Amino acid sequence: MTNRPILIAPSILGADLGCIDREAKRIQESGAEWVHIDVMDGHFVPNISFGVNMVRTLRRLMGEATLDVHLMIEQPDRYANDFIEAGADCLNIHLEARHQSARTLESIRQKGCRAGLAINPATLLKHAVPLLPLCDQLLCMTVNPGFGGQPFMKEVLPKIREAREIILRQNYQIDITVDGGVNDETAPSCIGSGANILVSGSHLFAQPDLAQAVAKLRSVATAANVSG
Repeated sequence: MTNRPILIAPSILGADLGCIDREAKRIQESGAEWVHIDVMDGHFVPNISFGVNMVRTLRRLMGEATLDVHLMIEQPDRYANDFIEAGADCLNIHLEARHQSARTLESIRQKGCRAGLAINPATLLKHAVPLLPLCDQLLCMTVNPGFGGQPFMKEVLPKIREAREIILRQNYQIDITVDGGVNDETAPSCIGSGANILVSGSHLFAQPDLAQAVAKLRSVATAANVSG
């Protein structure tokens, strides 16, 4: 369970990028609180996706919507400020990337942006714990990063549960995001383990009615939180 608000964040990676204006409008009208933007550089992960211009475009198209940017890049410290200036509200950087994580997180927060720390499925939580006081959110990958549509890795759930226990024990005000393979079947386990932000791309955008898909995902997530 979680004591934090449950938020749904459609991942733009799963959208029809040939009609980005239409997709941005669909997200705005879907009832989702956030939009998630996966930035991949072809080095940190074996795929290339978006850059600063996508964030700038979505900021223009989506007005005051919360843009949650996930930097899956080798040197997030070099580019963090560019993404903040482009309109990112939340910036998630990877613990495994080549940079000084504490310094990057501090820099992001100093610029008035929410700072998130992302960790891959194989990364032990103990390496992230000392950095939690510098975080507004912890992003737990439930697939190996790089491509959408991968199956959910349930072996990450104990890590999420442990993270929530530590956050509660230390009285940190930190959200836990789950990213990868999130759908109506896997979301309840994520919420039950203590996550409160659900990133979903392939699942949500595969549905003919995005608003209906978001509502259903929220419904199963809320039910899981109530039932514990």
